Amino acid sequence: MKHTSANQRILAHVSMFMACAFWGLMAPLGKDAMTHGITGIDMVTFRVVGGACLFWITSLFVKHEHVPLSDKLRFIGAGLFGLVFNQCCYTIGLSITSPVNASIVTTSMPIFAMVLSAIILGEPLTGKKAGGVLMGCSGALILILTSANAVSDKVGDIRGDLLCLGAQFSFALYLALFNPLIKRYSVFTVNKWMFLWASVMITPFTASHVAAIEWGGVPVSTIWEVAYVVFFSTYISYILTMVGQRTLRPTVVSVYNYVQPIVSVAASIILGISVLQWPQLLAVVLVFSGVWLVTQSRAKRQ
Repeated sequence: MKHTSANQRILAHVSMFMACAFWGLMAPLGKDAMTHGITGIDMVTFRVVGGACLFWITSLFVKHEHVPLSDKLRFIGAGLFGLVFNQCCYTIGLSITSPVNASIVTTSMPIFAMVLSAIILGEPLTGKKAGGVLMGCSGALILILTSANAVSDKVGDIRGDLLCLGAQFSFALYLALFNPLIKRYSVFTVNKWMFLWASVMITPFTASHVAAIEWGGVPVSTIWEVAYVVFFSTYISYILTMVGQRTLRPTVVSVYNYVQPIVSVAASIILGISVLQWPQLLAVVLVFSGVWLVTQSRAKRQ
């Protein structure tokens, strides 16, 4: 096993924390942008096309990797589940529901990943894993039922919550189906092809929508928020995550999901674009406890 120094481990932990903090801030900032002249469809387009441009430009300055045609075609499926379905569902869901709910729902991804890994990869299920799944699902159910009775998107919206859940399921499916492929190449090679195919798939449907934006009525602050989402919450965060994954075990990486709702909830409440109610606090406890049980079970097996 390759030895990792203390500095490498510190860098990996800092990288994962920063990536999840950037994602956590994306919820309130992206939500604010999508209430001031930018729609969810516009934001998805900016993320995917902007990410493609940034990763292809960066690939010109890093070591070139040969990718056979068969793998280039496999990246179509990876881009579909890892970006198109994932980002479309999450970003549009965020435009409908509250950033607090959207961030809480993101912590369910390890649970989906565990279930799909058992079905697709044949990984064993344990009592702790099963208990974690039930606990996490209970938290998500409370969140959705609370949103069903909401009268304001500061509290939540069941449509947005379900779309955000769908985004986590899509990304978990992407990890289970394309795990060997994404480990075969560098972060820049993987992402330049995934973002390219994702751009090809969504721009025919969204280009006219983006072209119709009346930029004269879009505040400068909204433009900066979009720039943050594209550069930090897409480009930089994808790079930082790969840095962390090269050193840390998957169980440790998944724990950093907890940073996202903490950052998002704090920022959303400070900015006054969300309110936190006691059912959401209960949902947080249940989802976090469920994911903790799942990761504990995996850690003991490893």
